Amino acid sequence: MEEKKNPIKLAAAIKYDAEKNVAPMIVAKGKGSIAEEIIRLAEEHEIPLYQDPTLAKLLSSLDLETEIPPDLYTLVAEVLAFVYRLEQKKKGSSSKFEKLKAKPTK
Repeated sequence: MEEKKNPIKLAAAIKYDAEKNVAPMIVAKGKGSIAEEIIRLAEEHEIPLYQDPTLAKLLSSLDLETEIPPDLYTLVAEVLAFVYRLEQKKKGSSSKFEKLKAKPTK
């Protein structure tokens, strides 16, 4: 009987500031307990998480504080689009809440 090995958890964090950088930068990466801490901090600070083990492996192979290479632009663009959609959805729901909150009571 073959025993399944647990895959090592990987995590990478990117930051993109279009005014300062040409491409997103690797700001954190790790495996095992470090990956778990990166994920915990992201959740604590309400930073969106995007699960893609292949992309995590590719990003984890890069040096910290370096821009992602052009061959990863398409994959990372998918992540940025995902985050953008989440932010738009969040803004839409919060603006509805603001309108409800600002409604005068009789």
